[in-house]
This record gives sequence, C-alpha cells and structure tokens, in this order.
Amino acid sequence: MTDDLLKAALETAEAKTDKDGWAELPEGRMLTLYAAHDGVSLPVTKIEAVSSAGGLLKARSTKGETFVLALKDVFAIALDGGGKGAQARKAGFLG
Repeated sequence: MTDDLLKAALETAEAKTDKDGWAELPEGRMLTLYAAHDGVSLPVTKIEAVSSAGGLLKARSTKGETFVLALKDVFAIALDGGGKGAQARKAGFLG
C-alpha cells in the first residue's frame, strides 16, 4: 500500500489525527486491514486508529491491541460502520 492510498482511505473514513499522530476513526466506524507476505495473508479486524511512519503501519483495535505491519504488505482496507449516508458495510475493498 502506498501512503496516498492510506490517506485516501482515512479521508473516506473521516478519520481525525490526534496529538500523538494516531488517525482515529469516528465512533461507530472501524476498518479491516488486509495484509499478505510470502503467500500468507492476515486480516486485522476492528481497527479504530492507525499511525504510519517509516514504512510501518501501527493499528490499534477496539480491544486495545496494537498491531505493527509493514505498509508495503497491506494491500486493502475495508471500512465498516456508518459514515455520511452509509447504512452498512458495502461489498468489496477500498484499494
């Protein structure tokens, strides 16, 4: 994933950046990150905030877990929950 694609996904999700650099999603909104490396895939679900620096993507879940992924290994982001006019998760991926 590129920084531009991550930025587009966060703008679509209406994320706001806090003083510590975490892009936090609005209440009721979550995202799922899809990553793969050497043929092994990993969905990282129920993410409420992300931070990106130095080729790494840190993701904080609604349970307080923190995941650290290589940004280059993330290939898609799915947005869950309501946004402006959104009623349910749409089929497919953003990215």
